[in-house]
Amino acid sequence: MGHLSSMLNGLARSLTLRKGRDSGGRETAEAMAKEAKKNDLLLRSSGTVNVTGSDNLASVFSKRGEKGVNQDCFIVWEEFGCQEDMMFCGIFDGHGPWGHFVAKRVRKTMPSTLLCNWQETLAEASIDPDLDLDSDNKHHRVNIWKNSYMKTCAAVDQDLGRHRKIDSFHSGTTALTIVRQGELLVVANVGDSRAVLATTSDDGSLVPIQLTVDFKPNLPQEAERITRCKGRVFCLDDEPGVHRVWLPNEESPGLAMSRAFGDYCVKDFGLISVPEVIQRHITGKDQFVVLATDGVWDVVSNQEAVQIVSSIPDKAKSAKRLVEHAARAWKRKRRGVAMDDISAICLFFHSSPSSSEFHPVTKL
Repeated sequence: MGHLSSMLNGLARSLTLRKGRDSGGRETAEAMAKEAKKNDLLLRSSGTVNVTGSDNLASVFSKRGEKGVNQDCFIVWEEFGCQEDMMFCGIFDGHGPWGHFVAKRVRKTMPSTLLCNWQETLAEASIDPDLDLDSDNKHHRVNIWKNSYMKTCAAVDQDLGRHRKIDSFHSGTTALTIVRQGELLVVANVGDSRAVLATTSDDGSLVPIQLTVDFKPNLPQEAERITRCKGRVFCLDDEPGVHRVWLPNEESPGLAMSRAFGDYCVKDFGLISVPEVIQRHITGKDQFVVLATDGVWDVVSNQEAVQIVSSIPDKAKSAKRLVEHAARAWKRKRRGVAMDDISAICLFFHSSPSSSEFHPVTKL
């Protein structure tokens, strides 16, 4: 459903949830999230989302590492923004003393802020005489999402800075999110979590396509920005190969990623919260996408992840199997290193419930 008239109908339905005066639309979006949760269309814990009649099936699982509280969190929201053909998925990896609070705050604010910005951008585009959204122009749709994401990430980071009960000066979170709108897949990445698409090659085999960049400090464009802002990038002697971001004159904070929300201690020294936004048109060859925190990718290759997920008969258990495989790999490949939190979302594109009795949300 990419036509303007259909989208505006969805926006009209969303306005029925408006409570009181809400000029900015934020309260409307938050009310929509509550309504989705009540109708079993929104998941924030390990489980599955499979709505009758939807092409989507999402499997979600998280396992706490060996460093304390689990700082990973996630969200799956079917019928995002009262749009029957839209879905939002996000996975967030917190770090620092307040990392779990920061991650949960971003998980709460990002979907509603994105929805609000998308509605506003769409409304502005609908009155632009130079645009014909009814032609379903993919370029215009992608630009609307990209602009919405840019505004959203800036607003989310500002929200953290103003929050009185969360100390995000030495704590932060990554954020990897996707929106599926019909056959359009929009991926926005801040940090070093990764999205990998499984697609069918010409010979019939399933191959991985990495959709995102792991934003590590040693990437040339990232390192150049950080050093230009007087930040430093180097590895500790006992962590060869692990590049981190440091303040100009202190061995702190030692961030292992170059983009994140929060972490205000290094925001003036090269760390940014600007997302990389990419899009892909989903075809019949594309089977599923895996969104996972670096706890998975540190020990599992893209090819391994695709093979593991595709080999499981029960798709609802795919994320759990992938996470459990990664946990075993940590013990085998990284002996003596405390296991990181491990989380994954497996979103299947061409799935339907096995029976009419299937409940939309199943928690593990």
